[in-house]
Amino acid sequence: MKGITILTFFCLILAYIQFISCNDNPGNLEKNNTDIAVADTLITPDSSAIPNNKYGDAVRYGRELMIRTAYYIGPNGINGKYTGNKMSCNNCHQEAGLKPYSFNLVTSFQNYPQYRAREGKVLSIAERINNCIMHPHLGVKPLPLDSKEMIAFISYLKWINDSSKFDNKTPGLKNLEIALPDSAASPKRGEQLYAINCTRCHGANGEGMMAYDSSSYIYPPLWGLKSYQPGSSMHRVIKMAQWLVANMPYDKATHNKPFLKPGEALDLAAFINDDDIHKRPVVEEYQYPNIEEKPIDYDRGPFADSFSEKQHKYGPYKPIIEYWQRKGVKPKY
Repeated sequence: MKGITILTFFCLILAYIQFISCNDNPGNLEKNNTDIAVADTLITPDSSAIPNNKYGDAVRYGRELMIRTAYYIGPNGINGKYTGNKMSCNNCHQEAGLKPYSFNLVTSFQNYPQYRAREGKVLSIAERINNCIMHPHLGVKPLPLDSKEMIAFISYLKWINDSSKFDNKTPGLKNLEIALPDSAASPKRGEQLYAINCTRCHGANGEGMMAYDSSSYIYPPLWGLKSYQPGSSMHRVIKMAQWLVANMPYDKATHNKPFLKPGEALDLAAFINDDDIHKRPVVEEYQYPNIEEKPIDYDRGPFADSFSEKQHKYGPYKPIIEYWQRKGVKPKY
């Protein structure tokens, strides 16, 4: 009897292992999810492992700056007034830049210096940090290169780069690729999606939700004079839609089980970024000095093709993609 019990137990274990293996097989997921299912191979570091020394102090402060940017260096910052709004880096680079498919920052330190088409020149990592301070954060002034804050940002980016396990094929380091429909994105459809899915956190007027002490946002403003600038990555419809599919709504979507369909995410991004109905900070100088390097969803001309500003912003994008492919150029978006 004892032998039978042990044999039965052993068989149950084998059956359980087989069940788990079958259900964890990416082949059982929908086609759109086969690649993103393995994004968890991006092993991110434990903040408790930050060393207890001067370098570790800088790393910890850098992590704090990522999460509570406005508290430290915002309009009422306790350590300086550099940003012009109360958004934090963590609003877009979630989990302090460690979350897969959320403008992940794990490889940033090793990827700079890097040529940036937006500026038309090679930028250092410090210049790239100040680029974010001055544009999405509506910077009052850039961080001095030798400031405690700049050193902290760079130290944090170095530490997460050194302490994460990844290779060039690790999913999640870039934003999620999505299928692009044949039709244009619709702000009208996006408005309906926003009312259903977004107002509870970001407000009916896109105003966001402040923390209890009003030092920063729990949920950032999506438009308005204290939101991100036109020309920012989030102001591009495809770019935002890629982020939305993997991350929003925050309590319903995961990178391997999106809540929004790609077309819905594009419609939602189109509504949020419709400058005809939503005000944004005034930008006097638009970038991309080399017009042939503009992403296809950048909405300010001139362009190196014959497509309109409206089509570049809302699509349909496939004709633009096909145009550049015929010329032997890989379209950027």
